[in-house]
Amino acid sequence: MPIVLDTLLDHPIIATVEAVAHRLKVPAYIVGGAVRDYFLKRKVKDIDILVVGDGVDFAKEVAKEYQAESNLSVFKTFGTAHLALSDLDIEFVGARKESYVQESRKPDVVAGTLEDDLSRRDFTINTLAVSLNKEDRGEIIDLFHGLTDLNDKVLKTPLDPDITFSDDPLRMMRGIRFASQLHYRLEYHTYEAIHHNKDRLQIVSQERITDELNKIVMSPVPSVGFILLEECGLLDLILPELVTLKGVSTVDNKSHKDNFYHTLQVLDNVAKMSDNLWLRWAAILHDIGKPASQRFDPKEGFTFHGHEVIGARMTPYIFKKLKLPLNEHVKYVQKMVLLHLRPIALTHEVTDSAVRRLIIDTGDDIEELLQLCKADVTSKNPEKVKRYLKRFDEVWEKICEVEEMDRLRNWNPPITGEIIMETFGISPSRDVGIIKDAIREAILNGDIHNEYEEAYNLMLKLGADIGLHSKKSS
Repeated sequence: MPIVLDTLLDHPIIATVEAVAHRLKVPAYIVGGAVRDYFLKRKVKDIDILVVGDGVDFAKEVAKEYQAESNLSVFKTFGTAHLALSDLDIEFVGARKESYVQESRKPDVVAGTLEDDLSRRDFTINTLAVSLNKEDRGEIIDLFHGLTDLNDKVLKTPLDPDITFSDDPLRMMRGIRFASQLHYRLEYHTYEAIHHNKDRLQIVSQERITDELNKIVMSPVPSVGFILLEECGLLDLILPELVTLKGVSTVDNKSHKDNFYHTLQVLDNVAKMSDNLWLRWAAILHDIGKPASQRFDPKEGFTFHGHEVIGARMTPYIFKKLKLPLNEHVKYVQKMVLLHLRPIALTHEVTDSAVRRLIIDTGDDIEELLQLCKADVTSKNPEKVKRYLKRFDEVWEKICEVEEMDRLRNWNPPITGEIIMETFGISPSRDVGIIKDAIREAILNGDIHNEYEEAYNLMLKLGADIGLHSKKSS
């Protein structure tokens, strides 16, 4: 008995699509992700309408009849049209078949049948279609056993995977992204074909690759996707700096942990706490400087001194290469990488001075820095993890206490260089910097309060000590 999807057809726009299809005698279907997400019980926000005919002309008729012509965008080059409604986005396209040349992922497209169109899609779970035609309204068309693969949680290509991935290499990234988002497994031949065709990814624009990579980063358990990327050889093409973390060195029976799998565990830990894409990127890059800083000491074993500084320097280069935004986001990630060891030091000795400096250096991001530090605790000893997390809670309590007392977040010293120059009637000079730095250190060390009057009086004393006199007193 055919499956009928009534609830997917409830939106009033669907009735208009059906009416236009009947009037024009053009077969129409809901296809792809919306049908898949219906079965996965995910909210459907986008619907793709496939017609066996001209998709753009069909879309114009639907928009006209629905009185939404101003909401329609037409992309003639691609033969598609987009109708934006307040609660739903509709994409219209005509059924087509494609052929590719070796050097490009842009196909030659000609009109095709429903089967032609479904067969060219990336995975069987995306080949499902729902009829919008009067004679079989709501019935599922499942030409490639997509429902079975949905039920079995398997990702499989409708055609030969070598052809599918060679034709459009971005599908390899999409496959791993679906595996990571849905926690599905790649069918054996599909998995092998990604490995065989990995070098084809080089014809895909970096922007498209990074878009898929970010979706993997934002998946519920991102390590699933990153492990697949590494196993299939794609990660070495995209982010070789991360692959370099893989492996364990041993000297004199002393070893270090595998920093690749440690990083993925930190990423998964952050994913449990936060949906902040850039905090997750900070987790990915927090130890990226370890290979360059690795040393062996006969007494200490393996050390990675300064890896946070090296990692912070590497961060803008990696962002630029991946074409991630070179704005406040890269500065945020760079700051997190640079500072990720500072709260750990505070778990051993929490001083007001050290807390003040951390608050000033971190600003409003201090709570997220603590989240990253907590995520960085990946010991297999649960008691050790519990002990470290308790210490971080104590550090946070101290941070809140000092912050409330000193009001230091996003802090600027109460005495500026301009005030110093005006007070003593001097021009920009080394003396201005000496006085300003001394006031800053006095506040951080707790010698004076973070208040204008105390800072001003200290300025006068410091000036007098080096032979400067206030214009007011003279």
